[in-house]
Amino acid sequence: MKAIKNYRNWIIGIALTAAAGAATLQSGLAPTAATPPPPPTVDSPTQTVPPTAQPCGYMWAYKDAPELGEKIQAAVQGIDPKATARAQAFGEDCFYPDGSAGPFGAMETDVYIRLTVEDLTAQESFGNFMGQALPLIVQIPESEFPGGYGFVEFSFEKNDAEHIIVRVPILDYLSKAQGKTGLELFLTFYAGE
Repeated sequence: MKAIKNYRNWIIGIALTAAAGAATLQSGLAPTAATPPPPPTVDSPTQTVPPTAQPCGYMWAYKDAPELGEKIQAAVQGIDPKATARAQAFGEDCFYPDGSAGPFGAMETDVYIRLTVEDLTAQESFGNFMGQALPLIVQIPESEFPGGYGFVEFSFEKNDAEHIIVRVPILDYLSKAQGKTGLELFLTFYAGE
């Protein structure tokens, strides 16, 4: 008898829950006489894509930045005539579905500096060279770096097989290493082998 009473209470509970759920659902779906809110307005202008624009497939790409490279080359050769430098923009090439090429979109410009050295243990000397070159590079307005500042990669080379590479993100240099020279500057960015 007790089991039948519990079963009856359980059935009544389910029926009440189902009825309450149906009433809630029905009241939420009923049409209302209220006026719908106006659509949101956007205060900022939107860029309109011309109707002739084609979808683009993007591919990572590098493009030389010869004018910037020449400026940096002249600056580093003023420090050491054996130094060479070049600048290269990193970004994306656009390719249309028909195979034709679209514009290159630069994301940053990186600088590569090579210096032939006699001794790969001269870290103090490498840091002093970096400490002279980096301020000259950041004196060039960032607007001349397609896509903005990237990094400066210093390659200190004894020969083709022996070299030390130090990569300095320009914004990191500006925020935490400006004014450092010598071994302190070198060790701030040298990751080791």
